[in-house]
Amino acid sequence: MKKRYLILLAAVASFKGFSQTPAAPAPVANDYSISWYGFIRTDYMWDTRKSAQVREDHLNLYPLDKSINAGDGKDANAVGQSNFLSVVSRLGVKVKGPDVWGAKVSGTLEGDFFGNFEGSSIGMLRLRHAYAQLDWKKTSLTMGQTWYPTFIPEVFPGVANFSTGIMFNPFGWASQVKLKQNLSKDLSISFTAYKEREFTTSGPGTQNSASINSAIPSINTQLQYKNKNLFLGAGVEIKSLQPRTDNGLTGTAKLNTTEKANSSSVFGYGKYANDNITIKAYGISGGNLFNMVMLGGYIGSTANGIESYEATKTSAFWVDIASNGKAIAPGIFFGRTQNNGADKAGTVAYGRGIGVSGARMVDNVWRLSGRIDFKKNKFRISPELELTSADWGAADAYGKATGTLTNVSNFRTMISCVYTF
Repeated sequence: MKKRYLILLAAVASFKGFSQTPAAPAPVANDYSISWYGFIRTDYMWDTRKSAQVREDHLNLYPLDKSINAGDGKDANAVGQSNFLSVVSRLGVKVKGPDVWGAKVSGTLEGDFFGNFEGSSIGMLRLRHAYAQLDWKKTSLTMGQTWYPTFIPEVFPGVANFSTGIMFNPFGWASQVKLKQNLSKDLSISFTAYKEREFTTSGPGTQNSASINSAIPSINTQLQYKNKNLFLGAGVEIKSLQPRTDNGLTGTAKLNTTEKANSSSVFGYGKYANDNITIKAYGISGGNLFNMVMLGGYIGSTANGIESYEATKTSAFWVDIASNGKAIAPGIFFGRTQNNGADKAGTVAYGRGIGVSGARMVDNVWRLSGRIDFKKNKFRISPELELTSADWGAADAYGKATGTLTNVSNFRTMISCVYTF
């Protein structure tokens, strides 16, 4: 009896102790996550000729026209150059948070050190991506700065050169609003409204003024199809810029203007990939592709004190074929772009591919390159040989190169070293 009583007391005491000690709260799920990414990169490059370039010759666009010295009769641009650069090293952060209105929320903030101004500063931090994205079951909404809608992250050249096919493939970022709707498992449609920012169209105003002066943003729409091995897409884009709000004169000659530089473009692209090989191709044709770091722009003509504008047209295509080898992956790239000029004549040209004096113009540019990626874990070394050729001619009133064309070429040898994290 005594033994049973002691057992009962122990049970009661145990129960009371348990009831007085609150249970540990269940762990609360972390609704936020953050992850860092980027790479450390150094490129070593050697060129046989001076080229139109961006940022300390890191991006060679096209070889410069012949420039014959009066004293010795030699071509001033037929000289070799070299550089070692690490300014494209990159750092980014991706974040996720609680759902908003039934949508998954994510954001990206990314920069590199490629934001210098020629001749004044180097290694400045540059904003690349800064956007938030809402993803519903079949709909997504992107708001902020990210790739131009004509730049397709799934379909761009895998060249070792940091150019990613610049001059033949659209390149750059813009602040935008993009709505994407999945029509089926494999098919989607997107609509994007954006404003130019970094590689803005040249002209008589200040940087970005032609875009800011226009109340209408650039509008892009495209269809995409993708399955396990195939990725296809096509789209159209319209753009309306206003280079001036007045004619730049003074006194009674000063007049307001609303003249626009209107243009449109069409583009298409595709990728096929399996375990062994990836084949990519892209083509675009349109007016005033300057902001995409391509040939072209627009020409101006003045009547009654007001300058009007006509876009010059450019067509470009490229093909890239690469191995998907895990340790060694060779690849080859070919691209070509053509300056087709404007439909109407003008008196001044604004754009890319114009000689120093304005009297000469690029007719076409083509590039052939071969590379080998040597990969181990997160480290990669990529030697590449690249030949870029351009035809120059006398500029006419339509922004085209005419007469006898002069061919010049640059051969670039480079080695890219990248450690990704």
